[in-house]
This record gives sequence, C-alpha cells and structure tokens, in this order.
Amino acid sequence: MRVPSALKLLLPGLGVKRWFLLAAGGVVLLVFGGLCLLGEGGVRSLYQALVQFLPALWRPAAGALLVAGGALAVGLGTGLMVRGILRAVSPKSEGSVAEALYQARILKAAPKVVAIGGGTGLSNLLRGVKHYTANLTAVVTVMDTGGSSGRLRRELDVLPPGDVRNCLLALAADEERMAKFLQHRFTAGEGLAGHALGNILLAGLEQATGSFDRAIEEASYFLSVRGQVLPATLDKVQLVAELVDGRTVVGEAEIAADPTPIRRVRLSAPARAYARALQAIEEADVILIGPGSLYTSILPNLLVDGIAAAINRSPAEKFVIMNLMTEPGETLGYTAYDHLKVLAQYLDLRRFTGIIVNTEPPPPEILERYRAEGSEPVKDDLRGGRTFGVRVIRAPLLTVVEMEGKPTVKHDPMKLAKLLTRESRALRHSWTRWFSP
Repeated sequence: MRVPSALKLLLPGLGVKRWFLLAAGGVVLLVFGGLCLLGEGGVRSLYQALVQFLPALWRPAAGALLVAGGALAVGLGTGLMVRGILRAVSPKSEGSVAEALYQARILKAAPKVVAIGGGTGLSNLLRGVKHYTANLTAVVTVMDTGGSSGRLRRELDVLPPGDVRNCLLALAADEERMAKFLQHRFTAGEGLAGHALGNILLAGLEQATGSFDRAIEEASYFLSVRGQVLPATLDKVQLVAELVDGRTVVGEAEIAADPTPIRRVRLSAPARAYARALQAIEEADVILIGPGSLYTSILPNLLVDGIAAAINRSPAEKFVIMNLMTEPGETLGYTAYDHLKVLAQYLDLRRFTGIIVNTEPPPPEILERYRAEGSEPVKDDLRGGRTFGVRVIRAPLLTVVEMEGKPTVKHDPMKLAKLLTRESRALRHSWTRWFSP
C-alpha cells in the first residue's frame, strides 16, 4: 500500500513531530511572555480594544476561528518555508517536504536488498522495490554483444552499457522524464543510427572518467538514483555457450539468437568480481535472483569469480523469482524445475527462503503470439522433491506492457514488490509495523 504524501510526515522515525511540538511550544511561550509583559491591566485593555465591536455571543466562535486560523498559518507558513528551502538547494525534490523526509529517513533506514540479473527483467523488478527501500543494489551482467551495446563494445572497447542504462533509469527519481531522453534512439547519422542516447552517454562517461564504474557513479548522480547500480565485473570477457549439437557459440546476442538447446555456458576467460558488488552481497539483508534470461542474464553474473560463493555464504534471505515465459532456443520447453536445476549447479538453493511463481496466465491473444514465436508460459511443476526443500510462493503477478511496439508480458513491479514485503521477514518488519500491506 502506497503511503499518501501528506501522511508520510506522520510515520515514525522521521524526526518531524518533535520539532513541530518544539515550535508550537515556542509560540505558546511567546504569547505567555507577552501577556506577562503587558500585565493584567494591559491585557484587559488590549482585549477590550480587540473585541469591543463583537457581540458577546459571537466571541467564543470568533476565538475558536482565530485559534484554528493561527495554527493553520503557523503550519502552512513553516511548511512553505521549508519547501522553498528545498527547492533552492535541491530542485529535483520538487519541494515536497514529506517526500524528502520520507526518502531521507524511512527508505534509507530500510533493509539492504541486492537484485542480481540483467535485461528488462531486472530493471522491471527494481522499478517496484525502490518504493520500499533506498538501500537497493542492482548487480548487472556486462556480457551483452547485441544492438547498440554490442556496437559500442566493438567500436570503442567499452563495457556494454545497455542493461546498466535500463537499471539506472528504473531507479531514477524522475524515470518517466529521463526515459524520454536516454531511451531515445538516433534515426540518422553515420555511426549513430540505432544507438540509444543513454548508451552514448555512458560510453562517453567511461572514456571521460577512465572507468566504467566511475561512469555509472556520475550518471547515478545526475539521475538522482535511489540505490546503486554495479557491474558484476569490470573485466571485458565474453559469454560462451556449448550447445547440445557440439557447437560452441561466442557472444550473448549470438547465443540468444541460436535456436539450438544449450548444454552449458562459461566465460571466455576468468573474470574477477567487482569489489563493491561482492561487498553489497555480503552486507545484504535480502538477495533476489531473477527474473531474467536464464543463460544470458542470470548465469553470466554467477560465472564471475566470487559472486556465486558470496551468495552461498550470505546469511541474507534469498529468493528466486521464476520467469513468466520460456525463451526460444535458450529455455525452450523448460519447466520451473528445469530452471532451478540449472541454478542449483551454482547456488545452494537449500539455503534459499522462497521461490516466487506467477499463477496468472497471459491473455489468450498475447499467448498465441508468444507460441508462434516459440515461447510459452513456464510450467509450474514444483511439487515434493522438485522444490529443493524451499517454500514455493505462488501469486498472480503478471501485467502487460508495450515494448518495441507490441504488448509484452512482464511481472507487475508493484505486485512483486508488495509480495516481497509480505514474504521477506526483513522487509516485513521494516514496513508492516507502520501500515498494513
């Protein structure tokens, strides 16, 4: 349940009510001090001068109105004064006192959540979870070789920025406005056509700052990102797939485009985990795996040296968010258990808190299109020994969004975030003591 902006000022922990009471007490002291200075005769004379034109019967009502008006004026004036200060020092806050305090005290004191993955699945997850904690870290794969990211990687020798761009926008203070610009793709220009503006920006920042992590930090600053986005590694390696027909395919985009089933994936060379990503995992209260393409978005992170081990060591609550649909070639025919079997090669699923599975079917007309493209809903076959001893959490989580000009099924960000606050002990203790889900 979203908290109305005005009510956020009443939440515990903001440190607002104590100062309001102090100000109100100061007003009382000022009034009482003035009365003492005037003395009994002065007070009587002042009173008679002020009320001599009011009939006696009207005086109680007039007094009540004056008290109410005075209280309203004090509160409104103080609020507008603070709002003006906020607008002057932080234009991005839009002068919202309640929202600024809410973010500064409640969200920043919320549990630490780490989401691991890539693609649109990760950014979609972040879009909902950011409303419940500012201590949110996205650990993002940097193996992309397709589209604008792949071209920049080949031409400028930079890490692919596409997935990072999407996560930064998902966590931005004003996602809608910034997405209009950073998701814009050039339609003309030699070497520019097809590139996303946000990708060009990150690639330019990487060259200007000297490193990809510094580029992300600078972009996070001017996007007013809530949380942080971290690459799984800074090493420029490729994803390699060994297919069931014996062939080897190099490159994330090339693997996703090949319809042949995958036997296993590996990296073209050892890759060291980014130190801050490891630290975030070690300090996390909640770790989320998925949703996202199993072999090309999730596993690339787990193949980086130290990432899977850090997740397995972590005492945090851990959740697997099951994909909605299979992917042609990559996970064709995979059930929920098939996905878990692959993850179990890298993660100790027995130490996970829950597996989240959608129960809502796609609309028939959309399902027909998916099937024509070689994709179908991930079958829920998690019963008995197929759960690795982990609790299965089932809920309707599906929504339909417009992507690349066609309706696409995705997890509903807010439904998924609300479900996590109910099922995660850390998030539930942080939030439900103030308001019911």
